[in-house]
Amino acid sequence: MATYNGGRFVAEQVRSILAQRPAPFELVVGDDDSADDTLAIIEREVTAARSADSAVQTELVVRRHSPGLGVVGNFADALGACRGDLIALSDQDDVWAPDKLARLVPLFAADARLQLVHTDARLVDAAGEPLGLTLLDALEATAAERDGLSSGDAFAVLLRRNLVTGATVVLRRELVDRAAPFVTEWVHDEWLAALAAAQSPHGLRLVPEPLIDYRQHGANEIGARRPTMADRWAKLREPRDERAPLLAERTRLLAERLEALGVPPERLAEARAKHEHESRRRDLPRWQPARIPGIITSAARGRYGRYSRGMIDVLRDLVQPPSRRPAD
Repeated sequence: MATYNGGRFVAEQVRSILAQRPAPFELVVGDDDSADDTLAIIEREVTAARSADSAVQTELVVRRHSPGLGVVGNFADALGACRGDLIALSDQDDVWAPDKLARLVPLFAADARLQLVHTDARLVDAAGEPLGLTLLDALEATAAERDGLSSGDAFAVLLRRNLVTGATVVLRRELVDRAAPFVTEWVHDEWLAALAAAQSPHGLRLVPEPLIDYRQHGANEIGARRPTMADRWAKLREPRDERAPLLAERTRLLAERLEALGVPPERLAEARAKHEHESRRRDLPRWQPARIPGIITSAARGRYGRYSRGMIDVLRDLVQPPSRRPAD
């Protein structure tokens, strides 16, 4: 669990973790220099649970960071400190279903090739009231994408975009070893997911049921909601000088890591092709009409369908401004 000034909601999250059966043998908390009572609340909840129920023998391990490491650095450090063969990731403000670990842990015993499992999540407001949709609904995951993550080729899905949210994840400790050192250009959960899916078609699996309440309270580090038309247009119009170079660099780093890990050749070839596609997108002309021939060529060759979100990214590349306008 990564924490930062999470005192408002963290008690409920910790109680939901300690209510799992069997209870986790350790709770590793990485705290990014919280100025509130987050750690005192966590310590109180662990002590109370251990006193009330002999089935809870969970050891609390707290790693304090001052100055803070940021989301990726904090999670990477906490993951490295975990001792268990299986690790569940947790945000500080959600609530787990009582049977979350009972549902997910046996999947790893049943398939030694499985590296990472993730689930859907029910979106709730600050008071815990349902918002009427799930996380994958808010991400507008298609039926084909969900099928690919559940029982097909998750790597092909993740080459187009990430649909794995860390708060829903359980993974093997050995995956953390392969993922380290984490790269700052990737969020920790999508980096872990990409590496797991690249190992084999059995490396990553989606359990489609929502097994956590994913709280949306307005101060989330990474939140989720169904996008409006205004949201969609704003994303299409994000300046190219930030997004396009980042995607090219991210895919370069992924291909390099997969080569070092010795993944199957066909997976490495797909990762390199994804990098080539993002590099072409990065190098499109600044003047929008001059981009049209390159975009048409890539679309006709199926690159946008295989390595991006199809017509959404075709339109993005057509309309994106070249850079941020200077302030007036």
